[in-house]
Amino acid sequence: MNFAPYQSSPPEHSRVASPEYASPRHSYDARRSFSPVASPPPLQHPQPQRGWGGFDGQASGWAVVGEETRAFGRGISSTMPGAYPAEVSEFDTSLGIRLDYEACLAYLALPPLGAIVLLILERNSDYVRFHAWQSALLFTATMVFHLLFSWSSFLSWIIFVGDLVLIGFLTLRAYRDAEILDRFEVPFFGALASRFVDDE
Repeated sequence: MNFAPYQSSPPEHSRVASPEYASPRHSYDARRSFSPVASPPPLQHPQPQRGWGGFDGQASGWAVVGEETRAFGRGISSTMPGAYPAEVSEFDTSLGIRLDYEACLAYLALPPLGAIVLLILERNSDYVRFHAWQSALLFTATMVFHLLFSWSSFLSWIIFVGDLVLIGFLTLRAYRDAEILDRFEVPFFGALASRFVDDE
């Protein structure tokens, strides 16, 4: 059946061919990894650089300078203090300290009191909160042991040396494991801490 009686040849012969499709994002296609297993991103501790605006009226309040804002020229975008960033990374912390240092503070800052303070102040990082929970639970239990065995100075010294060894070992593990966000769990207290963090 010929539905176009006024044409001498089929429309396919006279139609202009459209140009071949080319991706507008050449750079993205060139950077794409063809590996079947995606490798994890390298460890970076993205900390916002806070710039203070002067009193000359150019900028007021906090300014977060990041890669996104640097690309647009000025490099300063005024945001409200305490506002959450649009993107949240696993390596971001509420206190602005590097993740590995802050996880170490859970064990170094007078446990269990320092760990409790970290639990109150840290809201973003589950990794830091896990170590704070583990430190608070473990060293509260060791404080109870100190009280129970306070009648013997020898046993008190043994428990104190054990505390120092635990603090050193757990601090080292928290520092090293921050690169891959691996949680080193102490028996019983580590599983409790993981459950508390996962339930939050």
